[in-house]
Amino acid sequence: MYQNLQVILAMKNIAIYAGTFDPVTYGHIDLVERATTIFDHVIVAVAASTAKKTLFSLDERVALTKEVLQHNKQVQVSGFDNLLLEFAKQHQANVILRGLRTVTDFDYEFQLASMNRQLNPEIESIFLMPSEKYMSISSSLVREIAALKGEVSAFVPAQVVKALKQKYGN
Repeated sequence: MYQNLQVILAMKNIAIYAGTFDPVTYGHIDLVERATTIFDHVIVAVAASTAKKTLFSLDERVALTKEVLQHNKQVQVSGFDNLLLEFAKQHQANVILRGLRTVTDFDYEFQLASMNRQLNPEIESIFLMPSEKYMSISSSLVREIAALKGEVSAFVPAQVVKALKQKYGN
């Protein structure tokens, strides 16, 4: 019995926080930073996402996300283009972390979590809400504001502002 307890206590809780991060926002960063107080290691998994037409390439999104999270040694950033559960298994993660901002997010995320549980019941889905000041921030709104030459520095780090200005020719 005590051997099992020792194995459980020695086990690391590794969370995967997946998304397109197109671009990474203060809301994403808030979730990652809060997750590091709960989990031993957080892997930010930047999805290639063939379903979405992204502004930034996968390599650009990975590089920007690494740059803004480099200060946190508990965090690793990696791109992926396979099934999230397969990526989680490859990285020995036992948790899929998802962010919730709205009721609409909950409906979608609940369906994903249910499907993931059926595909691999050993990986748990956990939901976190960003701090209230970041609840309204979404990557798509940031891109839209930046495309119209609006100010986005309240929503994204300086490195991302610079990258958006380069993309939109500001």
